[in-house]
Amino acid sequence: MKKTLCLLATMLTLATPALAAGPAGDRNPPTVEQDIVSAGKLRSQSQRLAKLWLQAGLGIQAGTATGQLARGASQFDAALAELKPYATRPLTQRDYARVADLWTEYRIMLSLPYGESNMKTVNYLADDLMLATGRLAMKIESEADGGSGRLLDLSMRQNMLAQRLARLYLLAQAGDRSNGRLVDIDQARKEFATAMHELTEAPENTPASREALNLAAMQWMFFDRAIGEMKKGNAVDSRPQHVATASERITEVLDTVSQQYALDARSLRYAAAAGNVRRN
Repeated sequence: MKKTLCLLATMLTLATPALAAGPAGDRNPPTVEQDIVSAGKLRSQSQRLAKLWLQAGLGIQAGTATGQLARGASQFDAALAELKPYATRPLTQRDYARVADLWTEYRIMLSLPYGESNMKTVNYLADDLMLATGRLAMKIESEADGGSGRLLDLSMRQNMLAQRLARLYLLAQAGDRSNGRLVDIDQARKEFATAMHELTEAPENTPASREALNLAAMQWMFFDRAIGEMKKGNAVDSRPQHVATASERITEVLDTVSQQYALDARSLRYAAAAGNVRRN
């Protein structure tokens, strides 16, 4: 385990922050849909990185988790850089600065060895960063028109909830099975199920987004079942491995859902703009 943690620290140190570069210069002009996706990535990574740090420290597919953690940190850097224009906008500059400051501290903690003291700090920062990225995401989403922007933001929040749920589960595996922790897990499960129903029933859905949601619902059943097994009290089983695997799979599927909503929202916006041009 020491070898894994040393490798993790090296990988996180060598991963070059993208903040100084600003937004990616070669990409097409950014749209609000792209920005909602980037903000959603910050939100989900705030939870996923702590989950992966715990996973590596607990020896649950540690080698895989170590590599994913380093790549996830680089992805956070990239998403934050893509949102750099919001650092100077009056509505979002304070929220952006808060996210950037927390990320600097969080990144350092994620490079430190697993232990009780560090675990408390990592999870404290994960909660703070979740709230800060959520506030930034909500203000960016407010610039989108129509229901598709709302559905896009909600689907990105689902990704965050899935990673938060996996993080809370691993905290319980690490020994924190307090009533408060178990209540947090139950609450996250309920929030995810409620939002999934809202997404599925949304009248704005297109055939493509419905297909992506059906796949997400199937993955959620597997993930939720693995989480629910914790209450059965089996002494030794493979639940942590199942949760680790299922949480990554559902992230992949929810990314597909979000990308489809981004396409749908952009198409609606372009169609509305074209209609206005024709009327004028």
